[in-house]
Amino acid sequence: MILHTRRLLLREFTAEDWPAIFAYQNDPRYLRFYERDSVTERQSQALTYHFILWQGEQPRSKVQLAITLAATGEVIGNVGVRRETADEPVADMGFELSPEHWGQGYASEAARAMVDWGFGEWGLERIHAHCVSENAASARVLERAGLRQEARLRDHQFFKDRFWDLTLYGILRAEWEASRGTNGLIR
Repeated sequence: MILHTRRLLLREFTAEDWPAIFAYQNDPRYLRFYERDSVTERQSQALTYHFILWQGEQPRSKVQLAITLAATGEVIGNVGVRRETADEPVADMGFELSPEHWGQGYASEAARAMVDWGFGEWGLERIHAHCVSENAASARVLERAGLRQEARLRDHQFFKDRFWDLTLYGILRAEWEASRGTNGLIR
């Protein structure tokens, strides 16, 4: 599976992609809103292998794609949608982006493409996501992808010696259909 946007190529993971994940997941800027303080090479390899295993599901319930720069092929993050079962009409969306590429609109471009694909190809009725409420950049990405804030879960997670609020975002098929002229997916 491959999705093209104006500047990105979103593609299935390969075993060779783990070093890029390892690099950005160990950046202190990336780790600010995560429970862990570092990631081992083995953990990055396991995560990549996990994404590769999802490719073999038939029918698929989970899709997580490598975000690559179309011009160079460099892996700069990942984006995906995940359902509980293959026929579930609701999916959770998640994304990560290397801090070296923050602030350039890549995450928003990838997230919009994933939302379009989820509603278009999978026929989803709802896509939702959450982020740490203090993570304003992730919130902006979700909003640019068409999701809107639905709830704030106060003191929902405890890590790094404190409680963190989480914000839940969502978009319904009807809302996506109403805004289809503004997506980033090249058809």
